[in-house]
Amino acid sequence: MAQEAPVISDEQIHQDVLGPILHTDWRFFFTIGVLGFVVLVGAFAFGYQLLYGLGALGYTQGIFWAMYVVNFVFWIGLSHSGTLISAILRVTHAEWRRPITRGAEAMTVFTLSIGALFPLIHLGRNWRFYYLLPYPNERGLWPNFRSPLLWDLTAIITYLTASIIYLYLPMIPDLAVLRDKAPDKYRRFLYGALSLGWRGTEREWRRLRKALALMAFIIIPIAVSVHSIVAWDFAMTVVPMWHSTIFAPYFVIGAIYSGVALVITIMVVLRWAFRLEAYLTPAHFDNLGKIMLAVTIAWAYFFFADVLTTWYGQITTEYRVLTTIVSGTYAPFFLLMITCNLVIPFFTLLSRRVRSTIPAIFAISLLVNVGMYTERYLIVVPGLSRAQMPFLWANWTPTWVEISVTSGAFAGFILLYVLFTKFFPVISIWEVKEGQMLRSTRRIAGTEVTTVAKVE
Repeated sequence: MAQEAPVISDEQIHQDVLGPILHTDWRFFFTIGVLGFVVLVGAFAFGYQLLYGLGALGYTQGIFWAMYVVNFVFWIGLSHSGTLISAILRVTHAEWRRPITRGAEAMTVFTLSIGALFPLIHLGRNWRFYYLLPYPNERGLWPNFRSPLLWDLTAIITYLTASIIYLYLPMIPDLAVLRDKAPDKYRRFLYGALSLGWRGTEREWRRLRKALALMAFIIIPIAVSVHSIVAWDFAMTVVPMWHSTIFAPYFVIGAIYSGVALVITIMVVLRWAFRLEAYLTPAHFDNLGKIMLAVTIAWAYFFFADVLTTWYGQITTEYRVLTTIVSGTYAPFFLLMITCNLVIPFFTLLSRRVRSTIPAIFAISLLVNVGMYTERYLIVVPGLSRAQMPFLWANWTPTWVEISVTSGAFAGFILLYVLFTKFFPVISIWEVKEGQMLRSTRRIAGTEVTTVAKVE
């Protein structure tokens, strides 16, 4: 039987969660400095690309999508499990969700923000980004409603708007707590404005819960539709191994898989960095590990269904690309993907002891995202490198520009998350308190029932 979490006083919750916000040490500034430097290197590389054009990248005659598109699919995929897990757990009233929802929802906003940059970075003329906007146009020159860029922009803006609202709504009561505890007038003004005059009346709580329930039901189909649209960027073409009707569910499952892994990674880091052992317990990681195990099996099904269809069909161009992936040039990447995405997670996450061991599940979550990044690489590059015309066959090697921009993107995500944890509670204070109150009520009710039974 799982051990029940200890009851933590309200004052202790405020001290644990608000302490990193109200007090700053040298580690924060050191982390910001290192991450900021990497981001600046990426910005410099992008400036170099603006100056010299896409010729600064490692593209060849046939390979015109590579690392930037891999990054785009990867980051948009990472965004899915944050709000999606939070929404599903909120709809199903899963009690163990309370300490992890805020961190997962913030992850979605920041990964979406990073992912949305890559279609813009990948444009040939980046200063003409406004062509992506679906504004009215009588002459019929633009926008091109068949363009994947327009689809991506529309989907990302919709999902990002919904995710920001879904992150902000449950933060309002905690912002009111920060408003009351802020040591200086500037922060009191900031948090007072963001808390919208919250006073914690019964009417306010009722409206907040209705709004959260509504947003939870809205966010689930939006999350599924967004990565379906990303899949259609590929499936609407005639490139070998892309023209597949299974791509939409396959991409959605892959997105959930990588997102769950990143949620686990973030929760472990937050637990260690802010000493939240009393809130993020092994039981939480056990539950997240069960979700990741289920998604591992689902991903394996969709992946092998796609591969089996290509192998069974024996279409020359597609079979050639598949052979190149499984036993040719890209075979090492294929083995890395299968090992990280299937072999290691499946055979380790079957054990409850592994799922509840923090270092073990942390390492598995990192390996899964290494495998998922490799999977996106194998989707994008091999199909272009072995296209229909043999004179277009080529291999691709990333340049320092692509590597620098990619590194800057990873550093930018971490930087955004570090800044978020500095200014806002990374754990939902009111939800943790509410969960403790419900457990105390059940405990008292159970004691009363036991006492009545003994008397009778």
